Formats: sequence, C-alpha cells, structure tokens
Amino acid sequence: MKRISLTLLIAGVLLSCGNTKGVVTQEQSKEQQTSGYWQQHVDYKMDIDMDVTTYQYHGNQTLVYTNNSPDVLNKVFYHLYFNAFQPGSEMDVRSRTIPDPDARVGDRISKLKPNEIGYINVNSLKQNGATLSHETVGTVLEVELDKAIQPGESVTFTMDFDAQVPVQIRRSGRNSKEGVALSMSQWYPKMAEYDFEGWHADPYIGREFHGVWGDFEVNLTIDKNYVVGGTGYLQGEPKVNGNKKTLTFKAPKVHDFTWGADPDFIHDTMQVPNGPMLHFYYKKDLDPTYLDNWKRLQPKTVELMEYFSTHIGQYPYEQYSVIQGGDGGMEYAMCTLITGQRKFGSLVGVTAHELAHKWFQFILATNESKHEWMDEGFTSYISDLAMNEIMGQNAENPHASAYRNYAYLAKSGKEQPLSTHADRYNYNQAYGISAYSKGAVFIAQLGYIIGEDNLKKTIKKYYKDFAFKHPRPIDVIRSAEKVSGLELDWYLMDFAQTTNTIDYAVKTISDSDITLERIGLMPMPIDLTVTYTDGTTEDFYIPLQMMRGEKPTSATQIKDWAWAYPTYTFTVSKAVKSVQIDPNNQMADINTENNTMVTTTESSTKTL
Repeated sequence: MKRISLTLLIAGVLLSCGNTKGVVTQEQSKEQQTSGYWQQHVDYKMDIDMDVTTYQYHGNQTLVYTNNSPDVLNKVFYHLYFNAFQPGSEMDVRSRTIPDPDARVGDRISKLKPNEIGYINVNSLKQNGATLSHETVGTVLEVELDKAIQPGESVTFTMDFDAQVPVQIRRSGRNSKEGVALSMSQWYPKMAEYDFEGWHADPYIGREFHGVWGDFEVNLTIDKNYVVGGTGYLQGEPKVNGNKKTLTFKAPKVHDFTWGADPDFIHDTMQVPNGPMLHFYYKKDLDPTYLDNWKRLQPKTVELMEYFSTHIGQYPYEQYSVIQGGDGGMEYAMCTLITGQRKFGSLVGVTAHELAHKWFQFILATNESKHEWMDEGFTSYISDLAMNEIMGQNAENPHASAYRNYAYLAKSGKEQPLSTHADRYNYNQAYGISAYSKGAVFIAQLGYIIGEDNLKKTIKKYYKDFAFKHPRPIDVIRSAEKVSGLELDWYLMDFAQTTNTIDYAVKTISDSDITLERIGLMPMPIDLTVTYTDGTTEDFYIPLQMMRGEKPTSATQIKDWAWAYPTYTFTVSKAVKSVQIDPNNQMADINTENNTMVTTTESSTKTL
C-alpha cells in the first residue's frame, strides 16, 4: 500500500520527510552544543525553461543559505560543473595527459564544437537584493559578498543564468549513445560545501562530488511530450501551456538534484512492501531482450531495496527511480542513471551498486572527493553481499575479486594511499582499484578483525549515528570501537593512510613448536588452523596487542602478538602436520604462498 507520509527515527529525532527543515535545525543546534558538530544548510528554488531543440536552458535560482558554522564567511563559491565540457578545460587536459584515460572521455572534449559544449553562464547574482561581484574560474564561481555572513545567519542569493547541455561524454549530457535525450546531473549552479576544514570549491576534473544538505523545489518547463523522472516528488499534475509543460518537484533533505528526460521513455512503477515506490524509466525502442530485462529488473530492485534497508538501515524517502541514461552507472539523490543495453545480470548488478549508494553517499554523505573509498568501497562491499544472496551466486567469499584486485595493486608499484584526493591518482586504474576494491576490503577485513556479528552491528550504528550528516573515516572506526570495545585507530592509519602491506608467514614447524613471521609492515591479529599428525585440527586466535582486546571467537585464544616483534612462537600439545594462516582468506595478505606450511618428515618442512 502506498504511504502518504513517512517518518524515520534518526539520531534520536523524529524526522518527517515532508517537512524536515525546522526539526533538523533544532537537532543541529542541540548537537552543536554537545558534540561541536555542525553542517551548513541550503534551500534551493529553481525555475528552469528547457529548449529541447537547442539543448539550452534558462534558469532563475533563489537560494537560502544558513551559516551553521562558528565562522564569519566573507565569500562563497558555486560549482559550475557543465563548464568542464569545453576544449581546454581541466577535465579535457587531464584526460589527454593521464597515462590511462577513461575511454568514455579520451580526447572527445577537445573536439566539441560551440553548439556541443556545456556551459553555465551566470548573468546576475544578488545577496539579499544587493548585486554581487563574481568571477567564473573554470568550473567554479568565485563570489565576493556584499556583507559577511555571520554565524547562525541566513541569507538569500538570487541568480539568473543561462546554460547549455553538452553532448553526452561523462555522466551528464544530451543524446547518449543509447539515444537518451537528456541526462541532467550536476546541471545547476551548486553551492560549494563549507565545513570544519573550510571551503571545498574543488574544480570538476575527473570524478566525485560533495554537497550541502538542504531542500529543493524545481519548476521544470520542457516539451510536453517528454517523460521526466529523477530526484524529488512530483507535485500534482503538470501544467500545460502550448507545446510545453511545467512540472514541479520537491525534494526534502538531499544534497543534490538530478533528472532524466526523453519523449520515448516507458514509465513503470512497483511498490516495495512497507517501503518506497520504485519508478523505472527506459526507452521503448530497446531491443526486445533488453526490454524484457528491464521488466525482470523491477522485482529484483524490490528485493535489493529490502536487503539494504534490513542490513544498513531503513531507506528514508518515499520513492526511488532507476533511469536509463548517463554513460554507465552513477548514483544521485533518490535516483540513479544507468545504461540500459545490458545483459540481465549486469543490469541487476549495476542497479544493486547504484542503489547501495543511496546509503553510502546520499544518506551517509561523505566528502567523496577526499574519501572516495568510503562510498565506493562500502557500496561495493554491501552490493556484493546483496548480489550473492538475491542472485543466488552462493560464493564462499563474495569479496574475493576485491581482495585479488587489491593484492595486484599493492604489488604493482602504482598504489597510493586511500587518503589521496580522487583527482590526484597517477593512474585511473589505481583510483578504481583503490576506491572500489581496497575500499571494499577495508570494511570486509574489519569484520575479520572485530568479528562478523560486530561488523553487522557497526554498519547499523554507523548509519544510525551519521545519517544525513557528513561522516569521515574516523567515524566508521569509532562506530566499530564502540560496538567491539577494541582499539582500532591503527587499522585506519595503516590500511587507509599508508601503503603498508600485510604479509604474515609460517616460518618454521619443529615438532609441536610453531614460529610465525611478520614480513609486511602492517599489523594484524591472526587466525590460523593447525592440523595434527593424527588428522585432527585446531583453530587458534592470536590477538594483536595494540587492539587492547579480542574479537569473539570459538578458536583457542593464545597470547598477544606485539607488532614490533617480527616473529612469534607458540607450542601446541601434539605433533604438527601443517599450519595455515587465515584459512578463510579474510585477511588482505599480499603473499598467501607463505601462509601454509606442511611437514614432510619429522625433521623437515615445506611451505605451500
């Protein structure tokens, strides 16, 4: 049954999705007094008139900005993302100079004609009615304020702008290779985020975004034959005037607004029991096989929504849309754009990944430019689990490919720390493996360290404590520490902030004496299995001393291993046949060849 309203208990406050502004502001005020945490707030109202023949549009934007910081702001910045799609832009030049450019971009931007480029031109900008001085610098608008914004003050910015939708190249654009008319992401002048680290007015060079939480109202005027779907709830019926119609969308408590449109979209819906209404938009002229895949996708998306809501936390909005568009798969507020000409497994897989992003980025809104692995990696982790269950893959380790990819990168000489800015990787491949695979290994391996049950609790606590906020890497670790009672800062430091590697080995077996060796710099607790000469086995657990505790386990627990000691020897009660470190392959050991040793005679051993 379709819900009329939805309420969600988050961080001890009852939030109504229909009207969150006042309640959230009160909660932010309380939280600022207790924890010192604060975040900015912005409300957008935009009137957009789109010409689908020229792909140009005119916009009027009224933006109410609330400075919840303790700082006086003397300037503000807007992102003008569409300016990236111009010859000579930073995105263009970077794509033509990086050793392994994204094939979707290559040198295509450099070849765009004036009627094919993207742009956002700001015609006028005012602060509380006073005209402001501003300068467009690439994809960023630099604005000098008429009056400084004081802590706790709200000001109104009004803007008039003109824009052009670029030919589809990366994420956004017109006339994708699958024939979708409009993929409208990062299409409007967007206020940059200001937080405890200051302004985040990053240029749009390669990837990833960061946005301010707020409420949106968008009045979109477009050709009356176009079917439109995306962020926000449609308010009533469209108003038709001649050959155009105006649709009004409202989106509460989001940090972005995206839409897709095409005159040939099929629009299907499916209700999630006790959950949101799902919307599906896809081209009616797709090959019959693809059309059938889009129909089969719909009940699977219901299952995915239920899986993520169960294993992370309840999805807080009343709708979610899967829209054919873009250039692959990309997550946005309350919706996603995905390419549609896919095999069924691929279509479900990309939907699973992008849907999981609704939690890891669009509710848990990390700064993905700085901590891209937190959204891409955590999304990969949970979507692998969902696909394994819902598609009946029955893999023993659903994250095995992520571990393999990470090990390859760690040994390639091209790895950079996960603390690297998303645009600063020397290689696109290194970015991809780091963000997606190593990020997934980070959270999977955390389960190895603290125990799987504790990891499940950690994910739910992380969601409960940081939904509708901007969590940082330390917040995940602190959630895990509070659940497990263990000290875990070492894990964040070594695995995310350095390229230290894990390499533990069985060094020697002498009768019932076993010596292990730490070869890599990164510390870890150790699970191992001993097989005795009589055919029986025994599992052992060696706690890492700096954890100041142990994970729950049924294995035989022995003395702690202090990291600075390169070797560790212990004695068992019977003669040993073999020893295997990490038998379940949950540790990201980059050299598993030295993890197992088998005795061949009473006096000799060999490593497998």
